[in-house]
This record gives sequence, C-alpha cells and structure tokens, in this order.
Amino acid sequence: MKSHMHKKTAILASAAFLLAAGVSVGTAAAYFTTYATASGGVQINLGFTTTVPEETVSNWTKHVKVTNTGDHECYVRVKAFAGEAYQKGLSYSDEDGKWTPGEDGYYYYSDIVPPKGTTSELLIKIDNMDSESDFNVIVVQESTIVIYDSEGRPKADWNQILDVNTGNYTGSKGGDQS
Repeated sequence: MKSHMHKKTAILASAAFLLAAGVSVGTAAAYFTTYATASGGVQINLGFTTTVPEETVSNWTKHVKVTNTGDHECYVRVKAFAGEAYQKGLSYSDEDGKWTPGEDGYYYYSDIVPPKGTTSELLIKIDNMDSESDFNVIVVQESTIVIYDSEGRPKADWNQILDVNTGNYTGSKGGDQS
C-alpha cells in the first residue's frame, strides 16, 4: 500500500509540475510573440545656427562683429575682399586678441559664440587707399556648430555644410581649422 501511495504522490506532483509549466509556456510564448505598431508622426525642430554680421565704417576702417541669432553655440570666421588693387593692402586687428589668421585667408574667432552672443570687434582697414570713393570692403562670414569630441573638448569642423532643406549636415567644403 505504501508503494501505491508513493505512486499517487508522484503522479500528483508530476501533474502539478506539468500544469505549472503549461501555464508558464503560454506566458513566455505571449511575451515573445507580442508586438506593437505605431502610426503618425511628430515634427521636431532641432534648431539651426544662424549668424548675422554687423558692419560699420569709420576712419577708413570697417568694424565687424558677428552675432549668433541661432539656437546653438557656434564658431565664427570672417574673410574680407577689397578688389585686386587693394586686397594685399588689407590689414586686420582687434583689441581683445581673439581673432587669429588662418592659412586659408579667414580670420577665426577663438571663443565659442553662444546663442544671442556677439563676437568682439574685428577691424579691417585698407592701408593703400587713394581716395574715400575707393573704399569698398566686402565681408564674408561663416559659422559652424560646436562639436564635442569623446573627451568633451569643443572643436570646429569647417567641412560641414548645413542643408537647410533637410536639416542635415554634410562634409564637403574645404578648409579645416580646429
């Protein structure tokens, strides 16, 4: 009779185990086969970096500042053109020492320009002027977003170009200044 009791207990324990396993398999199968779908979309605006030059002229000198009117901090560079006869006579200066010449003819502002921030003044003068009517200096300014490396150090990548139609940056422009 004892052996019959052991058989009955073993059968009940096996049945309980199979029942518990069967319930668990159903839950596990449901976990692995459940999926969700979504539809629709939300437009997000990541913002752009936009810079605006401010130029005034006095005493044969063009006073240039660049303001970051965009949403992100940026680096700024400036280049001036004065026509063939006067291009070599251009001289640059600044009182703060934050503008430095690059090998590509641009002057680079050393500080990061925050949103709504403005650079210090860059002075551009033509040293070999003949008359006031000849004074015509065209200023080109560019900016690039601040990129942080893996160590958290900021740097400029002047090869990146923003496609305003897509909001994507691509790299294909010459000149690199870090």
